Amino acid sequence: MTIIGDGLDAAVQKAFTRPAPKSAGAQMRYLVRQLKGTRAVAQMLRVSQRTVERYVKDQIRKPRPDLAARIEREVKARWQPQIRARAKEKAATTDGIVIDTRARLGYVAPIGSTDEDRVRDLTVALPPHHAARLFDAQEQGASDQRLQEIAAEALKEVYFQDGGRRAGSLEQVRFTNIERLQFDL
Repeated sequence: MTIIGDGLDAAVQKAFTRPAPKSAGAQMRYLVRQLKGTRAVAQMLRVSQRTVERYVKDQIRKPRPDLAARIEREVKARWQPQIRARAKEKAATTDGIVIDTRARLGYVAPIGSTDEDRVRDLTVALPPHHAARLFDAQEQGASDQRLQEIAAEALKEVYFQDGGRRAGSLEQVRFTNIERLQFDL
């Protein structure tokens, strides 16, 4: 499970103009249209081609929980790609992104200053270039650890250093023990 990657996906999904299909049959029909065939869907979901055909014909209505989660994840990953791209573009060029988190945040600073990490509740509006870095790294398949590092660098610059107005000697921010993390475009 990727905490930051899932949070970014959830933020983009808020921009959808229509709800994604809900029933298993409708979701399966959508995937068959997107992948142009039942064989490709079956391979992707790790089920038989006949099982996919039964869902398409509504002969099976209720998938087992693990399959239902895979189907829903694949549908949402493909749903409204143009709106998804527009939302990411807007966040990366004009609007930025808001991060709302409750996590343990600490920092590395020169000797003589405190570097105690503690749990903080933060809601910070990040400028567009930070949103662009997060989305670019996510699209390139960055690990959740790398996404956390990018988010920590953004928080360091925007929250701790206030755009260069304070804490100039701050070297690194640690972003760990994430209890809650949400993004909003």
